[in-house]
Amino acid sequence: MSDLKAQLESLLRQAAASVVPDVAIGEIPLERPRQPEHGDFASSLALQLAKQAGRNPRQLAQALQAAMPPSALVTAIEIAGPGFLNFRLDPSARFAVVAEVLAHPEQFGRSTLGAGQRIQVEFVSSNPTGPLHVGHGRGAAFGASLSNLLAFAGYDVQREYYVNDAGRQMDILALSTWLRYLNLHAVNVPFPPNGYQGDYVIGMAEGLRERHGNALVRDLDEVLRDTPGLPNDAERAVDAAATDARTEQHMDMLIARAKSLLGEGWKQLHREVLTEQLADTRSDLAQFGVEFDQWFSEQSLYDSGRVADVVQRLQATGHLYQKDGALWFRSSDFGDEKDRVVQRENGIYTYFASDIAYHDEKLGRGFDRVLDVWGADHHGYIPRVKAALTALGHDPERLEVPLVQFVSLFRAGEKVQMSTRKGQFVTLRELREETGVDAARFFYVLRKSDQALDFDLSLATSESNDNPVYYVQYAGARVHSVLERWGGRLSDLPEAALGRLGSDVEVALAQSLAGFPDMIAQAATDRAPHSIAFYLRSLAAAFHSCYNAAPFIVADDEELTLARLALAQATRLVLHRGLTLLGVSAPDRM
Repeated sequence: MSDLKAQLESLLRQAAASVVPDVAIGEIPLERPRQPEHGDFASSLALQLAKQAGRNPRQLAQALQAAMPPSALVTAIEIAGPGFLNFRLDPSARFAVVAEVLAHPEQFGRSTLGAGQRIQVEFVSSNPTGPLHVGHGRGAAFGASLSNLLAFAGYDVQREYYVNDAGRQMDILALSTWLRYLNLHAVNVPFPPNGYQGDYVIGMAEGLRERHGNALVRDLDEVLRDTPGLPNDAERAVDAAATDARTEQHMDMLIARAKSLLGEGWKQLHREVLTEQLADTRSDLAQFGVEFDQWFSEQSLYDSGRVADVVQRLQATGHLYQKDGALWFRSSDFGDEKDRVVQRENGIYTYFASDIAYHDEKLGRGFDRVLDVWGADHHGYIPRVKAALTALGHDPERLEVPLVQFVSLFRAGEKVQMSTRKGQFVTLRELREETGVDAARFFYVLRKSDQALDFDLSLATSESNDNPVYYVQYAGARVHSVLERWGGRLSDLPEAALGRLGSDVEVALAQSLAGFPDMIAQAATDRAPHSIAFYLRSLAAAFHSCYNAAPFIVADDEELTLARLALAQATRLVLHRGLTLLGVSAPDRM
């Protein structure tokens, strides 16, 4: 909270204590009006207290207005509408924020909102079955920016990536790589349509050949023995559902044959494929400015017995039942639309079972909150996870799930189609190379995470005011350019005579600066890093207006020059802080 706002809240609290001494005064509502003509601050305190006090809100507002202690900060208090109090500040008070920013640039905007609460943010967590694509990029940008925001707002944040290294999808990737490896050795096994088909799979197969030679080669007849043939086009035309089932059965049989034929070689192959994909993911995210405190292995939940343990705990408390040979969780008892399988008839645990174990383990680490950043297509998964946590004795409200909607990428007006299995996707690496990290990170948070995003490549790569990241960065670069032309010492700016400021554009810029702390607190509360992007665009607009209205360097008036440069430097510092929270650079030159 800014010193100015704190002083106004104190004045309001004193007035309220005088007017309604018997009413408990909670948080004082005080915010900056959207319309400048409504004053510098507005409060709905009279409306908030009216019912408890048994008084008409507007009359109570008049009483509060009369009881306000005298202050050099306030030049006028007006009553608006049903009982709003609008405050107009002394011009010197309006620019106090400049001195505050210059005196404490690292602390300005920070808050104690989080009060040191431990909060975990788990995000991206893509299956390590291929390169990250532009859809994963949005989850990465959102999760990283949200983590930065929460840390800045006083939370103790841990960033985690959940590695889905167990289960069928990793088996399919390992098999796909092996089949491409066999092709390289002229063992032409028909490649299944439900295998991973991207060029990266061929690259991994070539790596296998370099490391293992022909040690993993097996005869074609051996590979295909006892496996059902793939359906042909004629069969698919007759019964697509049946042929899809046969295709999946063919895949499972191929995996089983590979495990049988290769033995320990399969485990080595699986390990190498996983290691290569994880290394690629780590590198890709690091170059995108995204780092994690922990990479948590799904397989470790099986190896440690945690999956079996949570299933046994749920069974012991009567939350499971058997049906058709499978073990079902009574999630409908907790509001889910239907019950869910945790162990199949063949004894294999479902992904849901490992997810229960993972969340049980996370909450057991003592986090006050855990935030799972999921794709919007996982919306229906939330009730069943919360149901399981409730059944295990956890407070389900400790789990929050911000959803990230899909990204549509447009190039030259054409929408780019993406499919991970078919290898038809634009990778995050390709996007970074085309737009740069700054544009990608900023564009990803230009919309609320639960809103679909159309990513316009032509706009993201343009150097124009229509490009929002360019527009914001250009404001900071302009300040640097002005300061270079001035050539003075930055250490002189905190002593500037800010009373020399007062034009409409200067007031508007100072008001925008003063709104930064409140914006941060609200954005953290709402889990909304897009609010930072909105704010930065507004602050940049206020600066550009100020820049175009009058020169910052005024000939023969050093005092006014220092005041204007102090305002400009404060703006630059806040722009830099906001961009840093979003993982975007603040260049000195454009």
